[in-house]
Amino acid sequence: MSDEPEDINIDTEEVAEEPEAVPAVAEEPLVETTEEVVSGEEGEEEPKAEKKGKKAKKGELSPEEAAEHERLRKIIEAREVIEIDPIHVAIEYESTGKGKISIGPPTLTRFEKARILGARALQLSLGAPPFIPIPKDVATSLDLAYAELEKRVIPITIKRTLPNGDFQNIPIDYFN
Repeated sequence: MSDEPEDINIDTEEVAEEPEAVPAVAEEPLVETTEEVVSGEEGEEEPKAEKKGKKAKKGELSPEEAAEHERLRKIIEAREVIEIDPIHVAIEYESTGKGKISIGPPTLTRFEKARILGARALQLSLGAPPFIPIPKDVATSLDLAYAELEKRVIPITIKRTLPNGDFQNIPIDYFN
């Protein structure tokens, strides 16, 4: 025995590296292989792999895939886009008396209330006259706007609109 290592010949299969995650459109096409059985002179059968077609580069489409994408693109371009329904004309729902709110809740939403208070507080801070006598506990224009809203003396109308364009103008004193 010598100190030199022996050369050992080990047959190993090459494992293809897994590609990183690629978007679905740029998937690498699979390569088709077929195995033929070739009989040798001694009657031994050896499998032989044949590749059909060329392997496309990463990100490229095969001719079949490109044709399918083109066909789908033409179908999508041919579609008619309807942005506004030409038949429907926006109508106004009438508010005839208290309790006749037909769009939305019968009370002010928190968004409507915030918008009204903010607008009225800005008006008051810029010098608009108040609609009620100023109470002693009011310190800011926002407090005064809140007091005016509670007494429903602010002359404002809320416009509630439906997605199809129909709307209703509701005076502030109709809300609960």
